[in-house]
Parts: sequence; C-alpha cells; structure tokens
Amino acid sequence: MSQAIAHQDRQAMLFGLGAVALWSTVATAFKVALGYMSPLELMWLASLVSWALIGVLVARQGLLGQALRRGWRTAAWAGLMNPVAYYLVLFGAYDRLPGQEAMALNYTWALAMAFLAVPLLGHRLTRIDVMAGLIAYAGVWVIATRGAVFDVAFADPLGVGLALASTLLWALYWLLNARDHRPPLVAQWQNFSVGVPVLTVLLLLGPGLQWHGWAGLGAGVYVGLFEMGIAFVLWQLAVHKVSRTAKVSNLIFLSPPVSLLLLFFIVGEPILPSTLVGLVLILGGLGLQQWQKAPAAATQS
Repeated sequence: MSQAIAHQDRQAMLFGLGAVALWSTVATAFKVALGYMSPLELMWLASLVSWALIGVLVARQGLLGQALRRGWRTAAWAGLMNPVAYYLVLFGAYDRLPGQEAMALNYTWALAMAFLAVPLLGHRLTRIDVMAGLIAYAGVWVIATRGAVFDVAFADPLGVGLALASTLLWALYWLLNARDHRPPLVAQWQNFSVGVPVLTVLLLLGPGLQWHGWAGLGAGVYVGLFEMGIAFVLWQLAVHKVSRTAKVSNLIFLSPPVSLLLLFFIVGEPILPSTLVGLVLILGGLGLQQWQKAPAAATQS
C-alpha cells in the first residue's frame, strides 16, 4: 500500500471514529431531550438545527446553486421518509422504551436492508444472510421479551413495533436512494428543506411550540448538531477517503457498548441482562453478515 493511501486511510479512520463517538452519545441525548419535550417537538428543533448547519456547509462548498436548481423531485419523497417518518418513529420508540432497548433494536436495520433488497432489487439471500437474520432476530426477541423468551407478551409491544418499524424505514430509504446521484450534502440539505416545513405544520396542528427551558433547548440542539449533522459529515468523509469501505464500516460495532455505558452513567438506566444477551446476538448476526462481504471486497481491492 502506498504512503498516500495509508495516510488517507488513517484520516478516514479518524473521521470514522469521530462519527462513531458522536453516534455513541445519541441514545443518551435522545432520552435526555425526550425528558423535556415530545418526539415531535424534538424532531422539529433538531431538524431545524441540522438544516441550518448543513446549509452552511453546502454554501461553503459552492453547492448551493446546484442544490437550489435540481434534485427536488427526489427530495419531495426522500424528505418525507428521512427525516420526517424515520425520526418521528425512532423518537417514538425512544420515548416508550429504555434507551438501551431502542438502540439495540435499531441496529437491525442492515439486516432489514438485506431482506428488503430481495423483493425490491431482485437480490438473492445466501445461507449466511438467513443465518445472520435468525441470530440477530433471536436477539430482538430476547430484548423485546426482556429475557422471558417463552412468553409471547412483549413488555411494550408498541415501543418494540416502533423500533423495528424505524429499521424498515431506514433500510427502505437507502434502498430507494440507490440511484440517487445527488451529492450527499446536497441531498441531506434538500431532504431537511422538505422535512422542516412539514414538521412545522404538524407541530402547529399538534402540541404547538412550547418553551422547555435552556436544558431542553440544549439537548435538542445537540441532537440536531451531532446526530443529524456533524456525525453525518464525518462519516461521509470517512467513506469517501478510505481505500476499502469495510475498514470504516466495522467501526460501527464500537458504538453499542459505549452507548450502554453512557445510558448507565448519565441517564441512570440499569443495564438489563436481556439487553446484553440480545445485543450480543444482534451484533453477532451483523458481524456474520459483514464477514460474508469481506472476501469479495478483498478480492476487488
């Protein structure tokens, strides 16, 4: 490997680690923010902050003209899926479930994408895909039943349903965007440009805009800046700079243990044994799926 590629890979790993570090805080940030406001209020505030931040980045890169001229036909439906539908459903799950459970269940989106790609893109499932799915969704069952695996009564059926629905929305969003040729920053800003007015109308028709104190404002701004904004930018930089995507994609496995520790120390959530067992199964399924992709990626490189 040349020195230039090695240097780029080191930069990509730093960007990737930065993104994962920020994503590790979001389960805690969601729970803190939702302690002050409703999911819709948090969604509106965070989206507004993220829209402003990414708009500044788009302008600084000289992409504002392109963002204003074209791409809005795609943004019209993409913005309704992400941020509006995805984050409202995700925040609804975090509002009902312990943060550790919502976070762990949300990690199954990669497997949901593999299964949805079969009817939508004509992909075929391999034996490893099926095995990975069985392992990971066994973890979902452990978490949803809080360890009572032979009891079909979930602790919070609606919360579990919302968490799993968020994985389907996220996977579906990325599958439908497979042919989206907009630059990532432009796409993100246009999507938020569609989402913010929709969320504003929903907010005015629903709970209205209320003041929840400086702590509530700070928590909402943090979610917008870091979960939806800076972390996204860092991850995009990592993916574009690295010589092989698998090098940075595996970093995401560092996030769940850190998230659990932050939820324990900051929010005060006791770590449930069922969460640990379920999370190990989910990450094991994801790891198996990643291992399947690794030989092909190594051959290509």
